[in-house]
Amino acid sequence: MRLNTGLTGPPPASEPKAWASGRLRFFRRQFHEYRLTDRVVLSQTPLFVTALFTAALVAAFFPGTMDNPLFVGFLVSQLAIMVLCYVVPWERLPYTSFLVIPLLDFVSIAAGREGGQESLTGISLLTVFPVIWLCASGYYPRASLWLSFFAPLAIIWVPLFIQGDVSGQTLARSLLLPVMTLGIGVSVSVLTMSMMRQQQVLEEKDELLQASLRNSMRHESLLNTILDTVHLGVLAVDADGNDILMNRKQRANHKLATPKDIEDPNESQLLVFAADRTTPVPIKERPVRRAILGETFTDYLVWLGSGKEQRAITTTARAMKDPDGTFSGSVIVFSDVTDLVNALAAKDDFVSNVSHEFRTPLTSILGYVEILQDDYPEEHQKHPLQIIRRNSERLLTLVSDLLAIRHGHLIVTPHAVDVAELVRASVSAAQPKAAASHVALQADAPGRLDAHVDGPRISQVLDNLVSNAIKYSPDGGNVVVSLEQQDGQLACRVSDTGMGMSKDDQAEVFAKFFRTNNVRRTAIPGVGLGLPISKAIVEAHGGTIEVESSLGHGTTFTFRVPV
Repeated sequence: MRLNTGLTGPPPASEPKAWASGRLRFFRRQFHEYRLTDRVVLSQTPLFVTALFTAALVAAFFPGTMDNPLFVGFLVSQLAIMVLCYVVPWERLPYTSFLVIPLLDFVSIAAGREGGQESLTGISLLTVFPVIWLCASGYYPRASLWLSFFAPLAIIWVPLFIQGDVSGQTLARSLLLPVMTLGIGVSVSVLTMSMMRQQQVLEEKDELLQASLRNSMRHESLLNTILDTVHLGVLAVDADGNDILMNRKQRANHKLATPKDIEDPNESQLLVFAADRTTPVPIKERPVRRAILGETFTDYLVWLGSGKEQRAITTTARAMKDPDGTFSGSVIVFSDVTDLVNALAAKDDFVSNVSHEFRTPLTSILGYVEILQDDYPEEHQKHPLQIIRRNSERLLTLVSDLLAIRHGHLIVTPHAVDVAELVRASVSAAQPKAAASHVALQADAPGRLDAHVDGPRISQVLDNLVSNAIKYSPDGGNVVVSLEQQDGQLACRVSDTGMGMSKDDQAEVFAKFFRTNNVRRTAIPGVGLGLPISKAIVEAHGGTIEVESSLGHGTTFTFRVPV
């Protein structure tokens, strides 16, 4: 589109909006944003316009003055100075070269005053324009102030000396204008210097901000690179649920959970399923929604996607808060644990299958042992057969417990039992093993403590805990089994002074097949099933079991069941 930007004449009738828009953009710019030539022109324009107005007044009311050579010289010089402002390449000259313009203005105004003062008074006041220009430039402030006084004074006094009309009264009569222009110059200089200092401060702050911005951009780039490198999905959301940050892996997770027929789904439309892989997770229970509500959670398992592409994802969320404690958003981390979940399922299936395979031969062994016991009643033959039977029954119980844990249930048959006697029996049975390991084993139990529990199962828990306490005290020490009744519960503690466990190991100690780092580095035997089975037995009684340990200073297991 053609745009008329000329200074003469209105814009074409067909383009008023474009013309007005161009003028608005022009006048909205800050003065320092113009190129130097434009700034010189703008600075000279007020005096040039005033000179044209002066010429119009003189031509209208004092036409004779238009014949005065000095006044004509004033008008011609103002036009010539304006042309110089346009044509001189100020950008190529030393920066302060433009200050020659206000100096030329003083000479031009002097000519105009002498040529037009008989017809039009006040032409001397035009010196205010170059004074303001000089003092507002910020360059050579002292020289500018001297000029703001002596230049107007010279415009008035020099003609008096030339004409010989010098007296105290005539000289004093003309002092007001120089004093006034000096005052204007001082005011403008003060304002200019103040503005320049403010501008300098702003420029320094802007430089610091720009440096901080560049540093922030570098950090942001580094953070994005790191997040795109890690094999975890990372999502940051603000308090309103809007995405702030999403790395490459999380974009892949989001794509996996996106239905094929919806291009940009919302949270409720994503394919997020529970542990059974088919039941959709309710909106309020979905990881992102919980995080937006300010919840903090760890290892919350969901399944994303459908069909063969479905993946198991554990999610962890932590809330972000402002310095005043106000919730400002959350960071959610998504970890793909599909292989681990499948491996655990395969392990459970293996244990279940092996356990089923063990039951048949064990049952057969027990049957034939019973036949042998009936056929060979001699004492010297009965004792070995009892040992075979007892260990076979123990192995069959272990297999049954593995199957029960695999299917999530373990049957107990409570009846009236003296638990204190169970404690003493367990300690007595373990004494030979304790003596061989140089461990001092003792029971701290009341004479009698009756409870409604499954006696053989509680004995199994006691045997496991006492056996572990002795086994994990390889350098000897003390093991104490204490029993007491507390608030309608029996509380049994098995404490040792052995090798102990770290905090991380304590968190996993009841997991199936788990063994601590220290134990794995030693030759201590075990498969990591005693504690999971003990925990299942205690919980089947409606009780709890917990551990307290300090690495290198021993361990205490405490289980509580209702009396």
